[in-house]
This record gives sequence, structure tokens and C-alpha cells, in this order.
Amino acid sequence: MNRKEHVLNAALLSIGLGYVLHPSGDTTTFYTIVEVGVPVVLGALFPDVDTAFGKHRKTLHNLPVLALFAYFPLVFDNLRFVWIGILTHYALDMLGSKRGLALFYPYEKEFGAPFGVSVSSRYATVVTLVVTAFELVVASLVVHRRFVAEAGLTAVGLQ
Repeated sequence: MNRKEHVLNAALLSIGLGYVLHPSGDTTTFYTIVEVGVPVVLGALFPDVDTAFGKHRKTLHNLPVLALFAYFPLVFDNLRFVWIGILTHYALDMLGSKRGLALFYPYEKEFGAPFGVSVSSRYATVVTLVVTAFELVVASLVVHRRFVAEAGLTAVGLQ
């Protein structure tokens, strides 16, 4: 996907995460949208810095880079949500486009889903919206896992 789709994905995901984390729609929700939104958008743009150096979709599109940014806030107590932007960038590139990512770079084999569209496709924005919706469902399940687990147990008669 291109920059437009990555920014759209990150912005919509940030709004969705604000409501997933604080569904009341009050000032706390909007504060959370901004708190999450700025670093997520920055993180969503970061992997494409490798277009200026190195090998695109390899140098900064891999799991060691994601691990570094996920670990960063534990050491320096900042950039808490940048890793989410990087992760969603990877998800959009893997699920939304035809080409995969070299997740274990410098091992150069690219991994991707068997579906997706080319970056220049007229369906790129639609695919971005579908991937964003999928990411929000996953985020909701992770954040509200206790509620989901209790509902599942109730549904099968174990609670």
C-alpha cells in the first residue's frame, strides 16, 4: 500500500482504538484518540523510510524492527504506541497488497497473504478499509477478552 492508505489506516484505527478503550464518547475518549493517534500515524509511516535507503519491504519491514519498537517504551518510557502503527503497516502490506514482507530479514524470503491488490489498484482504499475493520475487531477482542470469554462460557452453558 502507499502512504495515503497507511495514513488512512492509522487514523481510522486510532479513532476506533479510542472508542475500544473508552467507549463512552466523552472527553476521555477523545483524549485517548489523540494520545494513541499521533504515535500510531508516525509508526505507520516509519517502515517506508527504507525507500530512501536499504531494500524496501525488507530493511524496516521485519519482526526485529517491530520488536525493537515494542521494547523501546520499556526502556525509555516514551513512544508507547508507535509499535502499533508499525504493526498495522505490516498488516496492511501483508493482507492488502500482493507483495509480502521479508519478516525475518536479512533472510529475504517474503511472506504474504494469497490475496490482496496492487498498490496502484482502484480497490486499494476499499481493501484498506476492510483490513482496518479486521484490525479493530482483533483489537476489541484483545482489549475486551474477559467479556468475550464470559459471553462464550455463557453461550455454551458453562457459566
